[in-house]
This record gives sequence, structure tokens and C-alpha cells, in this order.
Amino acid sequence: MDNQYDVIILGGGIASMTAAIYTAQANLKTVILEKSICGGLVNTTFKVTNFPSKTEISGQELMEQVRDQVEALGVDIREVIEVDSISLKGDLKVAQTDEGNFSAPVMILATGRKPKALPIGAECEQIHYCAICDGSAYKGKRVLVVGGGNSGVEESQYLLSSGVAHITLIEQMGRLFASKQSQAELRSHGNKVDVHLNTLVEAILTKDGKLTQVQLKNTETDTVTKLNIDGIFIYMGHDPQNGLFSEAVSLTPQGYINAGAHMETNIPGVFAAGDIVHKKYRQITTAMHDGTIAALSSADYIRKIQHKI
Repeated sequence: MDNQYDVIILGGGIASMTAAIYTAQANLKTVILEKSICGGLVNTTFKVTNFPSKTEISGQELMEQVRDQVEALGVDIREVIEVDSISLKGDLKVAQTDEGNFSAPVMILATGRKPKALPIGAECEQIHYCAICDGSAYKGKRVLVVGGGNSGVEESQYLLSSGVAHITLIEQMGRLFASKQSQAELRSHGNKVDVHLNTLVEAILTKDGKLTQVQLKNTETDTVTKLNIDGIFIYMGHDPQNGLFSEAVSLTPQGYINAGAHMETNIPGVFAAGDIVHKKYRQITTAMHDGTIAALSSADYIRKIQHKI
């Protein structure tokens, strides 16, 4: 038997949670379907310093507080649930999962983005994308951080604060792209940090499936060096998670959803919110904006279809 709701929200990040607050307050039976643990990319953020009312808070703590609020409103949160496929045709939208089918007249797509992997296709247990999640395993060890943007630089600081002995940070371009303040804070760690620009990971070397070395290449000089390393943390940007609806929903060439001013998609009853949406800025507060609009638009849509019945 289907699990019937008024609104299905795919994804459990800040956009999803914000949307759920508004749909629940509109007395719409709402379910959140999250393939992992709710919190999204905010969970991986060491420090949040630009959230109104919070001078500084960890991403995990912020999302725990948001989740508590959502649960208190009676929203059904399903975590570690695999959505195999979705159907967006007809009056009811359906999500087929390993826990059965979920149906609703409205679906909000808030699937977010996923970290980009190394282009060389290498994988091993010592390759990570979240310092807060996995950094504690590298106390007293040497770590490579790939990516010189805010994420790479700030997560390097977190790794050092959690006891990592040494960070080698590489950036494929000729400069770091993190804020000047973050760069200065990182460099204040002195000889615990090495920064290499114009540098790529050329190969991952393992023994018995365990990381032993990385082979780095300087793209200006063609110099190749091997580095003894215990773990790798990758911050090379993100790709949109659109696999469930890439054939049905209008997307940009880069794979982001084309959403209108009311967060509507090209399919009636299907709305979008958060990092999966095509836009210039991706911040916690912009995701909350999207979630708010998507939820209010969802409530308006349901009122209209009920009026027609």
C-alpha cells in the first residue's frame, strides 16, 4: 500500500527542512525522503558564521536544531532510504523506494549537490569528502587536501584543530580562492601546512587496498613528486544530484533545475529548492529562501486543485 501524503520532499538539507516547516504549518501531511542522514552539506561545515541570530555555530549543531523543529511539527522524516525511481506524471507524484511507494499531489525536489571526485577515477577507504565526518581518524597523521577554495582551506583548519600532524594543500590553479582571512588563518599554522599551486593529483598509490602515497604533478614545470600520505580530503566543487529526474525536469546544460520565481518546474505540482536549482549564489540563507517559496507555492497549488474537485 502506498504511503499517501500531501507533499513529498526529496532530500534532507536546509532547503528541504525549511520547506517542511512551512508545509507542516499549512497543515499539509509532509514526508522527507533522505538517502543518508538529514543535514546535507551544512552538516559538513565546520563553522557557520553568517546565519542570522547565530554569531558562530557548527553546521551539525545548526541542523540538529532545525531537525528538532521540523520533527516537533509532525513531519515524517525518513532517513537512509533509497529512492529507486520517481514518477512525475499525472495528478499524483510517486517515489518508489526500498520501503515502499510514497505518493502525493506535490513533490519538492531538494536533492542538492554531491562532491566532485578526483578525475583519475581512483578510490580507496582513505579518500574522504568531509573533514568533520572522518577527520578524527587522522590524529597525528599526514593528510592531503585537494582544493584551494573556502571549503578546502577551512576544512584544513578543522583537520589541524582535530589533531592532524601535517596538511599538504594543493590547488590546480595558480592561486587560492578562499577568503584572505581564511588563508591567513591557515598559514598561521606555520610548518604544519604546505601549499602547492598549479598542482594536480596524478595517481593514487595503494598497498593491500590501503593508501600509501600520492603522485603529484606541477602543471607549470611538469615536475612529478611522490608524497607519503595517510588520507586525502577532496574539495573540488560539486555536481548536481539530478539522476532521479534528469529526463523529466527542465535542466540547464550544467544539470541544475530551471525553476521559476515561485520555484515551479516545467511539471505542474513539482517544485524545486536549494542547491539543485540554477542560481548564482548558494548559501544556507538562499536555500532557506528557496524552501520557503517552494512550500508556499506547494500549498497554493494544493488549494487550487482541491478547489477544482
